[in-house]
Amino acid sequence: MAYSIDLSGRVAFITGASSGLGAQFARTLSRAGAAVVLASRRLEKLKELRAEIEGEGGDAHVFELDVTDHRSIKSAVAHAETEIGSIDILVNNSGVSTTQRLQDVTEDNFDFMFDTNVKGAFFVAQEVGKRMLARAIGAAPGTYTGGRIINIASMAGLRVLPQIGVYCMSKAAVVQMTKAMALEWGKFGINVNAICPGYIDTEINHQHWKTEQGQKLVQMLPRKRVGQAKDLDALLVMLCSNESHFINGAIIAADDGFGA
Repeated sequence: MAYSIDLSGRVAFITGASSGLGAQFARTLSRAGAAVVLASRRLEKLKELRAEIEGEGGDAHVFELDVTDHRSIKSAVAHAETEIGSIDILVNNSGVSTTQRLQDVTEDNFDFMFDTNVKGAFFVAQEVGKRMLARAIGAAPGTYTGGRIINIASMAGLRVLPQIGVYCMSKAAVVQMTKAMALEWGKFGINVNAICPGYIDTEINHQHWKTEQGQKLVQMLPRKRVGQAKDLDALLVMLCSNESHFINGAIIAADDGFGA
């Protein structure tokens, strides 16, 4: 007997959806039946993705979002719920990184990463979480009110790597944030989990893997390969589903064994 997960009737809000993992997450959740809200600063890229998803018969909506601007967060979430419906799933994906030795990190470098990866991720989750909490508290008995929040951390939040120390620190904060939210919100049927991807080939870093430095890194990996964005599909859909009701506060590495 085949096993399938159906997200029909659910609304999924994906940050950083204009490229890379965020775009793949949006495609995947749409194919699982969810209406997807595509949110990021790059509206033209979002519109291209919306056309692609709609071309496959999916339901996609575009909203501008700057996670470093609290007003932008509140506006995007409010407009999404007004136009599409209550958000059932949040994929908290926006993230940035820079590469330098710790002694060379400037205040601007530090703020750039923490403002997006930590502060931005927190306040996006808080804004969606508050709405999920309000529905749970005011719901009639037996009414579905639960929610799923999936924070995209990184294996760098579990294992420190050279020259991206501040990025590692920021993603470690996302790991602890996930556990804190799971602890406080779990009793309201809101499950909060984190995915920690390893090295994934996306359009942003695709050329790097062909360079001498990139090939050296690949040879250091347990199975001497980088992942593809689609390698996270099954894990994402499972965490978004009703069937994941017993998974809360989990920090799940999807890194091909790199952090083992």
